[in-house]
Amino acid sequence: MTDILRAHAEDAYAAELSALAAHDAETGRPRPPQWRLSPWAVTTYLLGGELPDGTAISAKYVGARRLMEIAVASLATDRALLLLGVPGTAKTWVGEHLAAAISGDSTLVVQGTAGTPEESLRYGWNYARLLAEGPSRAALVPSPVMRAMETGALVRIEELTRIPADVQDGLISILSEKTLPLPELDDEVQARQGFNVIATANNRDKGVNDLSSALKRRFNTVVLPLPDTLDDEVSIVRTRVEQLGASLALPADLSHLAEIERVVTIFRELRSGVTADGRTSVKSPSATLSTAEAISVMTNGVALAAHFGDGVVRADDVAAGLVGAVVKDPVQDRIVWQEYLDTVVRDRPSWADLYRACRELV
Repeated sequence: MTDILRAHAEDAYAAELSALAAHDAETGRPRPPQWRLSPWAVTTYLLGGELPDGTAISAKYVGARRLMEIAVASLATDRALLLLGVPGTAKTWVGEHLAAAISGDSTLVVQGTAGTPEESLRYGWNYARLLAEGPSRAALVPSPVMRAMETGALVRIEELTRIPADVQDGLISILSEKTLPLPELDDEVQARQGFNVIATANNRDKGVNDLSSALKRRFNTVVLPLPDTLDDEVSIVRTRVEQLGASLALPADLSHLAEIERVVTIFRELRSGVTADGRTSVKSPSATLSTAEAISVMTNGVALAAHFGDGVVRADDVAAGLVGAVVKDPVQDRIVWQEYLDTVVRDRPSWADLYRACRELV
């Protein structure tokens, strides 16, 4: 039994990736240069299915197949891929699994922040060697982007719009010319076949730096929406909570989480500004209330039930997580949440326990 908290996608799903590679070999499906799997197999890996030999491939993304086909097809060209969407729409999750299936390595990552330097996208220096030996390839510290160019792999750039605009534009020549100049060495790194970039971005959070028109043109953009239906979102939350519960060794009953549907329903109604039956308008809080937030609320509820209850998740276990997810602004969001409780939750007889638990916390 491993003690790794979260295995990389290529390790956690190694058996599925091997089965898909074997199926590709049997069928002779074409693969782009340096790809571990064919585009068909990559899409099947993401969306799930069953191979002719009976191997079950679990779904990593629940949504429109065409979106994943477009994303995979984009990476088979010389255009980079930008996964765009509100927080919690599985952009990072999809990007990681794309890199694992295509390159067999999802660890080449640049995490975008307001303080991300240009060296994170290009290269830096080992200053001890630089002072001792002068500029040389041995003294150069390659960025994940440079390593991906040298090996013909995919590199992931998370939260691209959080990176300062002048640093973002360092990607333009890399994506256009497929070369990285090394002026200090009078040299350059040329990208090998298979190199490409998967970037993620959202425009909801504060501190967002818009992409320049020149950089936008270098990307094919795929917008990942929130789940279309309640059932889809419940399925996503249930699957991820079960996976997280297993990895965290939470001794709770994860097979029947009746509270998931109530949490997801609340989030969907507050996001849309109207109840599921369309009869009552509600105010929306400042929080995004994404699927990822619902997963967090339920995982916290499972932990409470496992360690401080009898292992069965109940309203009292999810109430605290709900309040914390909805009430980000202690003044305005609290008013919105109290109104929702009194006008919607209280009028649902089967939700009486949830109403009582939530009212005790506000």
